[in-house]
Amino acid sequence: MMGCLCAKAKSGSKKIKATDSKRGPNGYSWENKEEVNPKDFIIENAKDETIVRLPGSVKGQQFIIQNCENSNIYIYDHINMITVDDCNGCNVFIGPTKGSVFLRDCAECRFLIVCQQFRARDCKMVDIFLCCATQPIIESCNDMRFGCFCYNYGPLEDQFKNACLSIFNNNWSNIHDFTPAEGERNWSLLPKDARIEDFFPLPSPEKLGDLQIMTDPQSSLVPQTHGCLQRLSMQYCLVVFFADGHAQNRALALIKELEQTDNILLRTKEILLEEEASERIFGTNAYNKIVKRGPVIGLEYNGKDCINMCLETAKNIATSTGCTGLVYVSTCPKTARKQIESFFSHADVQLSSQ
Repeated sequence: MMGCLCAKAKSGSKKIKATDSKRGPNGYSWENKEEVNPKDFIIENAKDETIVRLPGSVKGQQFIIQNCENSNIYIYDHINMITVDDCNGCNVFIGPTKGSVFLRDCAECRFLIVCQQFRARDCKMVDIFLCCATQPIIESCNDMRFGCFCYNYGPLEDQFKNACLSIFNNNWSNIHDFTPAEGERNWSLLPKDARIEDFFPLPSPEKLGDLQIMTDPQSSLVPQTHGCLQRLSMQYCLVVFFADGHAQNRALALIKELEQTDNILLRTKEILLEEEASERIFGTNAYNKIVKRGPVIGLEYNGKDCINMCLETAKNIATSTGCTGLVYVSTCPKTARKQIESFFSHADVQLSSQ
């Protein structure tokens, strides 16, 4: 005879207590969430101060900085989104930001920023070392200068991951100006030899605790790129690493080796490639299956003999490390430029739609 789930328990037997399957032993998950005080994520009216937020102090919350003067502000954590308003004469470090960084009405400031989107409005005389996944946008700004974000500290790589950002997606030099001035330019690039430590002070060791900061390009988590406006010669090369679990390490190894040569790294991107895009970029369907494995990492090089140098370096890395994952290197100077423009145009469209 079939039993009934709600049958009365026999006399003397242990009673069964009804429970909610969604409720854990310590209550509902939302009942145990840590309470957030919005005031903990606002820095305002600071004057001649140094303020440091160490890793783990923000944890992806939205942040606001406003009405600060002659202050040094460092947010060494990942953030959801952040606005910086009405700041003058400040130095501000903004850690990996999942959404947008929006600067408004700031003057004579210096910024180090990592973000998905960057916007600036009504700003003047501002220097920015930037890592931005999409095209940075300025509006009603003047005397803006941009450089490549070159920085590192222990938790930074994990913070990139928490903010869903790639160290290879850096569009720092491709600025779009909504309000260009006729006959003038509201923005420029910082000098090639500009060093972050010459523009941006570090906090005192007492403020940093155990956090070790590195500002030299060779130690930077984000590869130093020279931007799409730079050129040494008429020869370009596209290098693409396909997903095999070691693509990032192989790409970084090649970048490090080529730093010892006269070739320069202009742009990098990490994106997903569909079969149609793969065929359009490489001119063959030979890579259609392998692009399905995961994101690819693309590098654009420029230099007098960059194609041969990239080919030889890629071979040497595969031999010395035993990482023989597939890598594509341009072989023809005439088609390399077309492949590069196709790859990076596709990347820009994909990243801007995220």
